Amino acid sequence: MAELDNPNVMSNLITFLSSLIQKVAESNDLNCGFQAQKISVFHGLTRPTISIQSYLHRIYKYANCSPSCFIVAYVYLDRFAQRQPSLPINSFNVHRLLITSVMVAAKFMDDMYYNNAFYAKVGGISTTEMNFLEVDFLFGLGFHLNVNPKTFHTYYSYLQRQMMMMLQPPPPSTAPESSIESTLKVHLCFSDEESTSHQKEQVAV
Repeated sequence: MAELDNPNVMSNLITFLSSLIQKVAESNDLNCGFQAQKISVFHGLTRPTISIQSYLHRIYKYANCSPSCFIVAYVYLDRFAQRQPSLPINSFNVHRLLITSVMVAAKFMDDMYYNNAFYAKVGGISTTEMNFLEVDFLFGLGFHLNVNPKTFHTYYSYLQRQMMMMLQPPPPSTAPESSIESTLKVHLCFSDEESTSHQKEQVAV
């Protein structure tokens, strides 16, 4: 994906991805009173003051990982959410999940990467906490870290389509959906292609 090496493309992708994840978190915040949710090591006592968009751009600025890591991190977040339904992504855990998913993706994808202490500093947490988050995230994924080219392309293509839809005005004859309605139809993206065939490329709602 040569286009990912374009800083403008990556900046737009980071912005859109953070917007998508924020809407998922906000939706789960609203549903927390209706669905049983566990408290995990990812759960903060309060909502971080830094926005999801600013936080993800901060990770992009300082982590110096390959652009593909952010797509792979997105895949990991989706896998985690599917495998851990009692730990939905919300405003209290999303920041820790983001820094952990990007770090794990960088370790899996890149030949050279920063250590846990550096990612902890970027993420605003202690190295000890970063270590615990990494272990819990790996177990939450069932150590399912491999992302084959088809899966990568599926997720990246989805993000591209959604970004293009946001940039295009709706047809005048059609009443546009609100941004909340249109975005919250997706959980994060797709069920993994490695799952059963009837779930392949199914949008999770």
